[in-house]
Amino acid sequence: MAPTPEKPAHSDIPPTPDLAIEPDGTPEPVPTVSGLFGRAVDKISSIFALGFLLAMGILIFEIFMRHVFNSPTLWAHETTTFLSAVGFVFGGLYCASRNKHIRVVIIYDIAGPRFRRALDIGISVVCAISSGFFAWAAWLMVKRAAFKPGGDIHLETTGSAFNAPYPGLLKIFMLFVLIALTIQFVILTINYMRAKPDYAGANSGTGTGHD
Repeated sequence: MAPTPEKPAHSDIPPTPDLAIEPDGTPEPVPTVSGLFGRAVDKISSIFALGFLLAMGILIFEIFMRHVFNSPTLWAHETTTFLSAVGFVFGGLYCASRNKHIRVVIIYDIAGPRFRRALDIGISVVCAISSGFFAWAAWLMVKRAAFKPGGDIHLETTGSAFNAPYPGLLKIFMLFVLIALTIQFVILTINYMRAKPDYAGANSGTGTGHD
């Protein structure tokens, strides 16, 4: 339908600066304030992304076995659930390392540089403390899921016919991720404190920051 004066043609929506892909198609760099630790998290993220592809492949295999050969597997459902859970748990750490974690920005967006820096520090401190408490809670779960009362190692299993130790492994993985998340927020706190009050673009990877 041709545009009319009453209904002008829609203009292209301009790209937002908060996208994870730069205009030239290259991935957005890890923020400087995340330090070497954040860049290390970013480097290994592809491993967990491949886990989702593997889960998809297993589901396709299960559908083929079930509906073509009438021989469903015992392990496909539990394995894909485990792989997806691992990916989602790691996703929290990945978002924090890229400083893309969820926050309410009503006040943040209208704040000046100095107040915004104070908010960055405060948010990072609160997140570090919260992550530390969650890591402690995860350790309490791991003690029950990975050790017998006598101290012997025995991973919690699914209790199904396959009876894989996925619950125990997932809780151990969650513990390590929460410890890493606490470290990442501590690094963010330190680097925001070191940054100049009028730092520009620290959240996008171009601001002042240290490892």
